[in-house]
Amino acid sequence: MSTDGHYDNIKNYYGKVLSSTKDLKTSACCAAEKPHPIVRQHLLKIPDAVLSRFYGCGNPVPLGIEGLSVLDLGCGTGRDCYLAAGLVGPKGAVIGVDMTEEQLKVARDSLPQFEQNIGYKPNMRFVQGFIEALDDIIAPSSIDVCISNCVINLSPDKEAVLRGVYNALKPGGEFYFSDVYADRRISAHIQSHKVLQGECLAGALYIQDFLRLCHKIGFTEPRCLSTSTIDVTDPALSDICGNIKFYSITYRLFKLPELESICEDYGQVATYLGTIQGHKHYYDLDDHHRFVTGKPMLVCGNTADMVGQSWLKRHFKVVGDRSVHFGVFECGTGKGNDNCAAGPCC
Repeated sequence: MSTDGHYDNIKNYYGKVLSSTKDLKTSACCAAEKPHPIVRQHLLKIPDAVLSRFYGCGNPVPLGIEGLSVLDLGCGTGRDCYLAAGLVGPKGAVIGVDMTEEQLKVARDSLPQFEQNIGYKPNMRFVQGFIEALDDIIAPSSIDVCISNCVINLSPDKEAVLRGVYNALKPGGEFYFSDVYADRRISAHIQSHKVLQGECLAGALYIQDFLRLCHKIGFTEPRCLSTSTIDVTDPALSDICGNIKFYSITYRLFKLPELESICEDYGQVATYLGTIQGHKHYYDLDDHHRFVTGKPMLVCGNTADMVGQSWLKRHFKVVGDRSVHFGVFECGTGKGNDNCAAGPCC
């Protein structure tokens, strides 16, 4: 299958075959988790034309991003861009990138109504282009947070996408995204199935291959935030997929060069300040690091950097440095899911 044919199939499926979420044949492109109440408030201000053609598999827009620059990969009709625009406010900026003109037209045409709903003109723009060629679209080291919702599985060159994201992020920036993953490598027969491509299953990465790719690019310690099982409800498609298990997983990848391949103990302590709107009493960094507001927590060097050297640093106080090493950090698995395993801390 040629790359051009792959792109054409995806454009056709999302631009012409699907007219709403009701046309989907699996739960892969349907968000499983209920959004945060603050997110729901912002969703009420987004035009229906945008919401009705949303095909995401998660809720990968973090709270606490006021004033930041956000990039959305494969933005489609722009739901997550509109949501991010509301969260970053008038001092932030949002860029949406997608290759499908039909979807971008909906996103752009909905801007006037959105501006009326929120009472100001957001710093938001939509760009037609390929997420595999971000270096041609986005200035290097210019983005605080990159988001993506059930899109990377559609790409024929996932390494190029992740490398482009890494280059676009500022030091301390984060790729916060939801996508579809599999518990094994997928056969070429399934990868070439046009409907399964459009339904986000054919291109699902084997979880361990994804983690290896992250390490290769520089996202040294991926953190899993949430996992849900995907149901293949169409009998014919289920028969083709056989015993493959699919998952929607939200990962957090930080551009922090000092992160280490395993969790090391430097005696550092991190305290969450309770300053992220919607997270007054606690903050979940991942699926097994819950910071209770005001309570000092002993953390590994990687976690200390994630909350103390990233865009999150304004919301945390970190005490200690890496001048004294106490060995491997004894990090319990907590409530971590085996499907998210990415080293001792995940």
